[in-house]
Amino acid sequence: MYDKYESPLSSRYASDYMLELFSHRRRITTWRKLWVALARAEHKLGLPVSAEQVKELEDHIDEIDFDAAATREKEVRHDVMAHVYAYGLAAPSAAGIIHLGATSCYVTDNADMILYRDGLKYLRDELRRVIKNLAEFALKYKSLPTLGYTHYQPAQLVTVGKRAALWMQDFVSDLEELDFVISTTKLLGCRGTTGTEASFMDLFEGDASKIDEMNRMICEEFGFDSCFAVSGQTYPRKFDSRILNVLSSIAQSCYRMAEDIRLLQHDRQLEEPFEKNQIGSSAMAYKRNPMRSERICSLARYLIADAQNASMTAATQWLERTLDDSANRRISLPEGFLCADAILRLAKNVTSGMVVNEKIVERTVREYLPFIATENIMMESVKRGGDRQQLHEIIRQCSMEATANMKNGLSCNLPEIMASHPEFGMTQEEIEAVLEPSLYIGRCPEQVERFVESVKALYEGVDEVNGEINV
Repeated sequence: MYDKYESPLSSRYASDYMLELFSHRRRITTWRKLWVALARAEHKLGLPVSAEQVKELEDHIDEIDFDAAATREKEVRHDVMAHVYAYGLAAPSAAGIIHLGATSCYVTDNADMILYRDGLKYLRDELRRVIKNLAEFALKYKSLPTLGYTHYQPAQLVTVGKRAALWMQDFVSDLEELDFVISTTKLLGCRGTTGTEASFMDLFEGDASKIDEMNRMICEEFGFDSCFAVSGQTYPRKFDSRILNVLSSIAQSCYRMAEDIRLLQHDRQLEEPFEKNQIGSSAMAYKRNPMRSERICSLARYLIADAQNASMTAATQWLERTLDDSANRRISLPEGFLCADAILRLAKNVTSGMVVNEKIVERTVREYLPFIATENIMMESVKRGGDRQQLHEIIRQCSMEATANMKNGLSCNLPEIMASHPEFGMTQEEIEAVLEPSLYIGRCPEQVERFVESVKALYEGVDEVNGEINV
């Protein structure tokens, strides 16, 4: 395994489930199940396919001679026909009826939709686990004041939990989009070379109802409600775009959260998990790099860019079908799933072990709170007979003086400076009494509680949420 290139998504990042789902064996096994489903339907609908032939195909689904298929593909340059040949070797009495009336896309496209559907459902549970982690974190810190930032400059106070609720809301939006994609997933069915079902009109001697029943039986066997209403040779490639777009959306949300964590870890307010023996740098032994969040951002950029593959493929279909999508889709769709899986695994890990350094959060709040509280102080001074416009100008001048002191490495002494102006009619102690952080967080606790309660049903029932990562 060390002598040939292997995708890092396979060797380092993705889960065993996703690696097995998109394995070559799983794909070909799914092809064979589709051939069995077709043969079974054709038998029940009166075509010359015997029950014994269907049974033999069923009995040899897992008996795949990959070497024989590879040798055959070198000869015929056609992967589907190579596996028709290999399946025929395993089930010789049924060799003559495998793939009857079908075109290659019957197995390739239907198998893809089955794998994609299963992959989306797996990612759905992973996403729900991230949402659950964030919900618990948001509730725990719903009332902990922290400095808010706009333009990455100090702004009014929020709470640590409210910020997590913002991340959580993005993921809930992704879950809603993901549910829509899953609910609209359909099979191609068995539609023929250009989607006209002409070959089956011939096989069933013009009985269109039998074609519909055949496709219904195939859909039912794989847990689908229906086929796409119309198709060319393939299912609509717009659906690939829909799939990669929702995976990209998940990546965008993960990126946003992870980048916020990286910024906050720089200020030591918040930290991602850091293990006892973890090394932050090969040279700087003291380092605590946010490597998990950095990796989320790195992989997310790849997935966001990968989504463009499906957009370009959907735009270049060439009437009923062209083959320039095939090689691209073999890479872009599985890699997209593996990448989304890797990102969500990391997101689970990070959200299950975030550390809030409350003393540093409090210190940062205290440093900037005098500036944030100036409007409240001004209002209190007006109540005591002060002139609002005069006070506003004095606050501006005092703020500039305090800021200059801070730029010279001194602590914020704005309350002391303001108290020296009799226009406020307040002592320094009275001014500092207004500096209670909980007075400046607005409805943050209530907003967190209401939001978490409103989406609680989306993540209830999920199991383990910690998320192990390989490296």
